[in-house]
Amino acid sequence: MLLKALNVNNKLPEELNTVTFDEVERREEVLRCDPENAGKLLDLALAYIDLQRNAEAVELLDRCIQDRSRDAAALYARAVAYLSLNDYRKAGNDFLRVLVLEPENVDAHRHLGVIQLMLGKEEAAMKTIRKALAIDPDCADLYCVLGDVHLDLCEYDQAKEAFDKAVELAPEQAEPHCKIAMYYLSRGDMKGLKREYELLKTLDASMAEQIGSLFFTT
Repeated sequence: MLLKALNVNNKLPEELNTVTFDEVERREEVLRCDPENAGKLLDLALAYIDLQRNAEAVELLDRCIQDRSRDAAALYARAVAYLSLNDYRKAGNDFLRVLVLEPENVDAHRHLGVIQLMLGKEEAAMKTIRKALAIDPDCADLYCVLGDVHLDLCEYDQAKEAFDKAVELAPEQAEPHCKIAMYYLSRGDMKGLKREYELLKTLDASMAEQIGSLFFTT
C-alpha cells in the first residue's frame, strides 16, 4: 500500500489546461446552439475532463465518436476520461485505437503501458514502453514507467537503472525522484529514501510531506 501511495505516474496530459467556469458555460452555450457538432462536443468534453467531470465527458465523447470513429483526439480524450474513472479496460481499448491512427503517439503508448501494468500484464507493458522509447528515447516519463514494470517483476537492478535514467533526463522534475523514492522504499533503503525526501522538499512539497509524515517525523 505504501508503494501505491508513492505511485504518481498517472498524470493527465499537459494539453488539458485548466479552464475557467465561465469558459465551460460558454462552451455549453455554444453546444446548445449546435448540439450535433462533433468539434464542439469535443471542446466541451475537454473542459469537463479538466474539471474532473469525467462521466459527463464520456457521454459527450460517445456522441462525437459515433460520427467520427477515426477521430484520434476524441478517442484519446475519452481514454483519459475512462482512465480517471478507473475503467482501465475501456481506456486501454481507446488508447489502442489511437495508436492504430497515430502509431508514434508517445503519450498514448505511455498511458497504455501504465494500464497494462495495472492489469498485471507486465510483459505487454514492457513491449509497449520499449516501442515508445524507440520513438522518443529521451522521454523521462517513459523511463519512469519502465522502472515500474521492472519493479513489479522484482528486477531491481533494471528498475534502478531506468529510474536513474529518468532523473538524468529530467533532474528538475519531481516524478523521477518520486520513483527513486519508491524504489528505495521497496528495498528498505532508508538512507536513499531520506536523500530523495530532502530533494522533494523543493521539487514536490506535498509528496515530501507525505514521505516525511510516514517515515521521518519525530
